[in-house]
Amino acid sequence: MAFTFIEGLSLCFGWIYMFCWSASFYPQPLLNWRRKTTSGVNVDFPTINVLGFVAYLISNCAYRYSPTIRSEYAARNNGLEPLVALNDVIFAGHAVILTVITLSQFLAPSIWGFEKRSKRASGARLSWGTAMLMVLCFIYVGVITLLVLTSNNPNPQSGWATIDIIFAIANVKLIITVVKYMPQVLTNWRNRSTHGWSIYQILLDFAGGILSNAQLGLDAYMQGDVSNVIDNPVKLGLGNVSIFFDIIFIVQHYFLYAGSKGKESEIDPLLDGEEREERIE
Repeated sequence: MAFTFIEGLSLCFGWIYMFCWSASFYPQPLLNWRRKTTSGVNVDFPTINVLGFVAYLISNCAYRYSPTIRSEYAARNNGLEPLVALNDVIFAGHAVILTVITLSQFLAPSIWGFEKRSKRASGARLSWGTAMLMVLCFIYVGVITLLVLTSNNPNPQSGWATIDIIFAIANVKLIITVVKYMPQVLTNWRNRSTHGWSIYQILLDFAGGILSNAQLGLDAYMQGDVSNVIDNPVKLGLGNVSIFFDIIFIVQHYFLYAGSKGKESEIDPLLDGEEREERIE
């Protein structure tokens, strides 16, 4: 009976966290659409977010549906199966669609009826650091793929195997999650404001991170091997890193810059008069 209860609780946590994380993709593009501008949001975030969630979708699909990857994972983890549920795959696919839509508001503002942001505005141009990180991610996956393809004796237990490519792709998502929030934290700090950055996406993301960790822990408990949590670093990392940065944004929004519309020197010069007045009140 206890096992059935825990199994049901895990399933419940999984679908609720999927709903919270999935819903968190809507507040920002809706806020941009309502304001008819992407000012206040650093373009690095939506750009690198697309790459991260494409990598997450690929790795989740491989871990859940590829017989080769699942068998190699079991060979390395005492016969255990990957802890990737259907809700993880659905979440990742939905995330790719929404992040692409959000990015289009930055890259093609005219189709949304937005004014094109001035390149002088804070966060309006992709940073050199973010561009280099994206290039390094492709190089990293490429090198691992080359090592696997040129391995003389592919063996998941003692050498390179196909699962290493998927693991590398999964790590791209983890790496991106660690750094993707940093440009926006700095943008808020420079503007002395979170104006334009939706706090609702952060609150939903925070709730999703807590429940994601809870589900992972319950699943590992049911398998009788807590070490399996460590063997799923992407899901574990996603939850903890998201929570860490969510707390920073919550502090910025509700305490450090509460009610601030931003410094006049940081206001996007292409905003209309009414919007500019709102920002500097």
